[in-house]
Amino acid sequence: MFVDQVSVYVKAGDGGNGLVAYRREKYIPKGGPAGGDGGDGADIIFKADEGLNTLMDFRYNRHFKAKRGENGMNQKQHGKNASPLILSVPPGTIVKDEETDEVIADLITHQQQAIIAKGGRGGRGNARFASPRNPAPDFAENGEPGQERNIKVELKLIADVGLVGFPSVGKSTLLSVVSAAKPKIADYHFTTLSPNLGVVDTSDHRSFVIADLPGLIEGAHEGIGLGHQFLRHIERTRVIVHVIDMAGMEGRDPYDDYLKINEELKNYDENLMNRPQLIAANKMDMPDAAANLKTFINKLEQETPVYAISTLTKEGIKELLFTIADTLETIPKESPKTEEENEKVIYRYHRKDKAFEITREDDGAFVISGEKVETLFKMTDFSRDEAVQRFARQLRGMGVDEALRKRGAKDGETVRILDFEFDFIE
Repeated sequence: MFVDQVSVYVKAGDGGNGLVAYRREKYIPKGGPAGGDGGDGADIIFKADEGLNTLMDFRYNRHFKAKRGENGMNQKQHGKNASPLILSVPPGTIVKDEETDEVIADLITHQQQAIIAKGGRGGRGNARFASPRNPAPDFAENGEPGQERNIKVELKLIADVGLVGFPSVGKSTLLSVVSAAKPKIADYHFTTLSPNLGVVDTSDHRSFVIADLPGLIEGAHEGIGLGHQFLRHIERTRVIVHVIDMAGMEGRDPYDDYLKINEELKNYDENLMNRPQLIAANKMDMPDAAANLKTFINKLEQETPVYAISTLTKEGIKELLFTIADTLETIPKESPKTEEENEKVIYRYHRKDKAFEITREDDGAFVISGEKVETLFKMTDFSRDEAVQRFARQLRGMGVDEALRKRGAKDGETVRILDFEFDFIE
């Protein structure tokens, strides 16, 4: 089954906890703190693998959780860092944040990697907090939580040539004739329900990858038919080949078919109109095809090359393949870049997220929220008094106490951070 779009939840590994420990060696009665740091949590990495051509591996497993780092050990020994969780995806995979729609990674080349979720750093052991004022601290940090996010994984097939056209014009048959691909071929519409790839080798030892895209119909850019689901796969092609039923066996006008398909491509992405286009006038072995081809060429306004072919008799196919190969040699290997990518890079000021935010619940409790303050909370070991005191000092240093007073907090009122409640004390 071909899968080209899926939603996935990823959770990077948490950092290991730091350790509270002391040296107790012979002849060293006051050895001091010796708790080691925790290891870093595992990253979640996506890696492009040219042996894959679908996102099938994500169809039944949509939750990925990486391992946490090892806890710190005695004698200042650092916990082991967790090995990254590497997930293989086909080249052409785009990863987006589901909430912001921001592109996290665009994996194009074989073995290309990208960190999708960053593992948390290990918590510091008590040996890291020793100071002249507090030579034997009785607290350590918990590991930092690993990043978690919901992502959208999309596949845009990487092919040199894309075959486009209405259903039943002979795209799949053409692919089966010019390559070793075995697409499903039948005498009804939408036989092809997913893109098919094939490698073409010309007689002069040139090769390229060709993609048979599911039949488009009018309104495809709006989601009608299968077009909206698979139009994305044409974005990375370098040459577009229109396959047109020149015999008009479906009762449609060949020139109208050509105009409608181009209109759908333009409405989906105007940049597609800048790609080189060729026209494969198919089914030339059928009656009326020659007359229709003459009328078609007379109506054609653009100087688009037209090649009369027949997938049944294989007439004209060799010339078409040579022209495709010649055209590919004149254009860059990379997909054409959009106008925005050609512009100069402009560095803009990005406002930092607030360290904390204070709201009030219906029960009267003040709720402190924010990524920074919640991370500090999760990294605090509340079973140790010194760690709690340090957390209180951190909140005070961030200005939380003053902000609570401005919101009207009075002595003894409830303050909540995540699931933890405490009293506000003046």
